[in-house]
Amino acid sequence: MPMMVLTSEYVALNGVDLSEYARKAELAVEVEEKDVTTYTSAGWKVVLGGLKSGELGCEFLQDYAATRIDSIIWPLLGTVVSFEVRPTNAAVSASNPKYTGSVLIKEWKPIEGSVGDEATSGVSFPTSGAVLRATA
Repeated sequence: MPMMVLTSEYVALNGVDLSEYARKAELAVEVEEKDVTTYTSAGWKVVLGGLKSGELGCEFLQDYAATRIDSIIWPLLGTVVSFEVRPTNAAVSASNPKYTGSVLIKEWKPIEGSVGDEATSGVSFPTSGAVLRATA
């Protein structure tokens, strides 16, 4: 049974590799469920897939220095940018697919945490348009 531990996930926004700041990245996609049940379905619910959507959730370790994560994300707030995520930072392959698309940078948490915590920013960006999967 194949298994994997995520130790070198790749995450990029707007063409910038942010893997050195990321300690969590999750890409979730879903399809709306549309109920098309009629009286002829013999009491069974019938559903079809509707609109697709997705969300890229990340937790970044914060860095306020010039050219670091805070100065990279802050100017993107409110814009739609490209993203790419992969299970590892190795080359794209059948066993290391890449997922790409666009996300709306709808939030940024410049300061987050409690006394003694690491300075982090946990964010969630909705996808805009198609999410693609490639193995080459």
